[in-house]
Amino acid sequence: MMKALYSGVSGMRSHQTKMDVIGNNIANVNTNGYKSQRTTFRDVYYQQLKNPGAASTDRGGTNPSQVGYGAQVGSVDTIHTISGWAPTNKPTDVFINGDGYFAVQTSTGEQLYTRLGALGIDSAGNLVDVNGSRVLGWNQKNVSVDETTGKVTVTGDPESVTIVTQANVEYTNITINPDGTITAIYNNPSNPEDTQNDKIITLGLVAVANVENQDALVLEGNSYYRKSNNTGDINFTIPGSKGSGTGDLITGALEMSNVDLANEFSDMIMTQRGFQANTKIISVVDQMLEELVNLKR
Repeated sequence: MMKALYSGVSGMRSHQTKMDVIGNNIANVNTNGYKSQRTTFRDVYYQQLKNPGAASTDRGGTNPSQVGYGAQVGSVDTIHTISGWAPTNKPTDVFINGDGYFAVQTSTGEQLYTRLGALGIDSAGNLVDVNGSRVLGWNQKNVSVDETTGKVTVTGDPESVTIVTQANVEYTNITINPDGTITAIYNNPSNPEDTQNDKIITLGLVAVANVENQDALVLEGNSYYRKSNNTGDINFTIPGSKGSGTGDLITGALEMSNVDLANEFSDMIMTQRGFQANTKIISVVDQMLEELVNLKR
């Protein structure tokens, strides 16, 4: 009887955790780049009431008899399925149309990863995300573009992308393109004879990180993930390049949350009923214990 009481308590606790996860999913239904989570349960421990017996020449075999002690949370997994994108018409907003993550460097020097491509350029010319973290990629001096084939090549390791400004030069229509290149229209008002005037030039390139085991990424909040000891190798590539394992970029768009509201509401009902059933176990056991105590009267 006491086993049922413990089972009810463990069931309530497990369903409460699952409801917390569902609540967080629903709260982030409109959070750009958010990946939904799911909760799985597992049974806990069994008391052996009767051991199994092997068959012999004069009798058959017997099976074990066991009584369980309830359930517990087995895992809380992040579902990394790629959702659709919402147009924003902002040329520095980008959506990774496939696998991969943007890499950023925080003010403390920590390297984190995100699917949220709401990028911009600060007053110092740094490419930053909505949290002010610097976005990693390749700067102008490390990027070359073949004018004939349009193929982009880079040299060196990714670093914080900074738009290098020149005296008296204006950059307009700054855009992040599908291949990750950051381009702008060059204009030098002080020198109308400058041959670069009104031409599109490349200012840098945004890197995309290919994560070997993205299920092992640790959620950090603020749409960030952190590498763990089970993440495996993380390689930086040009978005959508052949063999990179990452998608190209869609400009002027942000990734939508992959939360399925219909599924969440269904899970919420099932979780509520599961919690309710476990509270009923405790109520019934309490009544049975009361009857047992009253036997003395």
